[in-house]
Amino acid sequence: MTTWDGTAILTTPRLVLRTYRREDLPLFAALNADPAVMETLGGEPLTREHSDDIAAWAQECWEAERIGLLAVARREDDAFLGMCGLHHQRAYPEDLEIAWRLAHEHWGAGYATEAATAWLDYAFDTLHMPRVISITDRPNVRSLAVMRRLGMTLDHEAAVEDDGVMFQALIHSTTSEQWRDMQRRRTGRPPGPTVR
Repeated sequence: MTTWDGTAILTTPRLVLRTYRREDLPLFAALNADPAVMETLGGEPLTREHSDDIAAWAQECWEAERIGLLAVARREDDAFLGMCGLHHQRAYPEDLEIAWRLAHEHWGAGYATEAATAWLDYAFDTLHMPRVISITDRPNVRSLAVMRRLGMTLDHEAAVEDDGVMFQALIHSTTSEQWRDMQRRRTGRPPGPTVR
């Protein structure tokens, strides 16, 4: 049975990264049905049922493995912005993938980079992963820009199946050592998220 308790996992200066609440589900469904959002992902708008299934799957991933594509909320007003987190992509079961999906009206504010930074800190500092990947296709220039801001570099190209759709993917990666070096260069010290 899925629990919709909104448990805070990580916090950043502007965001709370948490499990989903029931009241997030219609907002998440609207995001997943938005053609502007889904166009960047190369897919069709999702049904409410499919969207709810993704949220339930994310909650199950958190319960089972302490990873998942979880909710992103703004700290100042608790506004639901979208999702971000870590998961195992079927084509790369040994790796963790960092991924994000935000509502169109919240693009361009740096939220994806901020949320992904916290999850990468968690992947390397808490889960002790040796590397993390991120997958998109060439037309998704916004996600590619986030990957560059995160210091991820192109690892390779491959045909990848995601949710029944085959696409030509660009797989980016960063290692624990590369991530820590980049964080030190940026701030003089690894910032790390606040883990609850």
